[in-house]
Amino acid sequence: MTTIRTVATHEVVRAAFPRPVNEKDEIGMAVGKAIDDTLSRFSHEYGQARRPTLASMQRLAAESLDEQLADADLALSAEERGRELSQVFGVIQAFRRSEVMGLPRPRSRMILINEQVGVYAQPDYWNGQDRFYEMKSYHADPIPPDVRLQLRLFQCAFPGFQAFLACFDRHANPVTTTVELVPPIDLAATSEVLSLAYRTGLEKGVEKVLEYVDSPTIRYSTSR
Repeated sequence: MTTIRTVATHEVVRAAFPRPVNEKDEIGMAVGKAIDDTLSRFSHEYGQARRPTLASMQRLAAESLDEQLADADLALSAEERGRELSQVFGVIQAFRRSEVMGLPRPRSRMILINEQVGVYAQPDYWNGQDRFYEMKSYHADPIPPDVRLQLRLFQCAFPGFQAFLACFDRHANPVTTTVELVPPIDLAATSEVLSLAYRTGLEKGVEKVLEYVDSPTIRYSTSR
């Protein structure tokens, strides 16, 4: 049996770009998680030829937001909750009109580096053939360094795929939508990203038996 150390993409990103989290950040993360959960579920249903109503999507989003806030021990006034839900509902409506609606979430893949470190990578959506999409509910142009690292790890996990960044800016009124093609990752950037992920995995990874990992595996080697 082969023992490796595994980390998730978000752990590599967090290690590379650490920052303190305040209450405003926690609320933003709760809102973002509610949006992600709602859109992922209903995009899947849409792709299965079911047609979820806007009202059902909004109801689930409200329930999800309340759950996320409770888990984080955050309390919002009725006015604050209404304001956050208004942003969430705006994103839902914009998403329903986008090219991403109806696409499934791909199965998580593992980037295996030097047969020692595995990085789990799972973008938000894909077409199952040649493109994947990572979604943000805020404006991300120019692409922030942490998002760029995340996208590059996904590009390593899905070689040959076109990467798209889909932004539904919940802070704009009305919500603005941009779906932009991300430039392909070059050899130098690939080497840099893999080295960073390798070091992070060695330091922070959880031990797993490689033979028990059932994710599709993409192998790489790095000298650092």
